Amino acid sequence: MFNYLAPTYVQAFIQAALAEDIGDGDHTSLSTVPADANGTAQLLVKDRGILAGVELSLAIFKEVDASLQVKVFIHDGIWIEPGQVVLEVTGSSQSILKAERLVLNCMQRMSGIATYTRSLVNILEGTRAKLLDTRKTTPNFRLAEKWACKIGGAVNHRYGLFDMILIKDNHVDFAGGIQAALEKAFTYNASLPEPLAIEIEVRNEDELDQVLAIGGVQRIMLDNFSPDRLRAAIRKIDGRFVTEASGGINEKTLRAYGETGVDYISVGALTHQVKSLDLSLKAK
Repeated sequence: MFNYLAPTYVQAFIQAALAEDIGDGDHTSLSTVPADANGTAQLLVKDRGILAGVELSLAIFKEVDASLQVKVFIHDGIWIEPGQVVLEVTGSSQSILKAERLVLNCMQRMSGIATYTRSLVNILEGTRAKLLDTRKTTPNFRLAEKWACKIGGAVNHRYGLFDMILIKDNHVDFAGGIQAALEKAFTYNASLPEPLAIEIEVRNEDELDQVLAIGGVQRIMLDNFSPDRLRAAIRKIDGRFVTEASGGINEKTLRAYGETGVDYISVGALTHQVKSLDLSLKAK
């Protein structure tokens, strides 16, 4: 799988976010805080949940000013409570202020995602099903959101359109049906230097039967199947392909889907229906 957490990608994400926020300069800090002023600030917890974004915050502080010194007291993936101190940063006051909002925006959003993700992972405990994230992410913030899902215990699905072939309903309809879509995908895949994994979405039992007759894929996504229909479909697939359930699955229905024997369950709400956790960065 594409390594979106490679240092070069993390750095590029941070640089773009800083450019968006700082522009031609942090004029408030430049006008009010002496250039040679030094200080210390603490990242304080004001909410309950799973902490995420600490490693990213360290990279942000380093990108803003490599001379900043950061002490970490609580790491990613740990449950946090109000009043705790996550980290302490010391150095140029202007640099701390430059980094402040990006650190908080990332960590608050990531912690909210990780917290919700962990709650769903806990619901699936004891089943074979693994929770998957999706591409329903905020534009230009996917790296952080996928990272948060991973910290919360989910399995990252494809990062983007480039790292697997996932034939969904619109692809099938535009291609002219299941068989036409698969044949085109097989031909295209054979032309690549390194063939990609192929997954196909099916909307009903007829489409499933067509895929089973053709084969050649690695995973079948069963979309908007009820738990009972999903269980019957999985029996029919009989371990020949990896299975994934999708389509409006939430915390109320998740356990029933997990108990069907499906391998993966994808939930778009992990990244598009989440409340951020309240954190603050305060001068000490």
